[in-house]
Amino acid sequence: MWIVFALLAALAAGASVVLSKAGLKNLDATLAFAIQSIFILLITWTATIWQKNLSDISSIDKRTWLFLIGAGVATTLSSLFTFRALKLGDASLVSSLERLSLVFAVLFAVLFLKEKLNWQVVLGVLLMIGGAVLIGVSQQSAE
Repeated sequence: MWIVFALLAALAAGASVVLSKAGLKNLDATLAFAIQSIFILLITWTATIWQKNLSDISSIDKRTWLFLIGAGVATTLSSLFTFRALKLGDASLVSSLERLSLVFAVLFAVLFLKEKLNWQVVLGVLLMIGGAVLIGVSQQSAE
């Protein structure tokens, strides 16, 4: 089932890039993200309440809070940087470079979570890097 949710996340992320780029046409990138963040808050808290998970907040330990706060800061910075890049560049190029986050996620997972690498993961990472470079080069030559 995780594969279905991962693919839905990819679909939503792709739509988000295109919709965000369209919304940035006449608007500052930081303001656009701030507006989008309001909806992120409303939707996620509504889902939490709907799923009856709000009471679980009191059982979150200090270490988990620290990880979640760190992830929240990183997510916010990532989105602010992405919105700024989208304001300045083509959505297809920005998105391909931003998706190199997958490469960093694999690296961080190996370093900090002690996840194991195998040849398929290494090959996948190399293909992701190659794909981002190929898209970047094709965009540059098209201009």
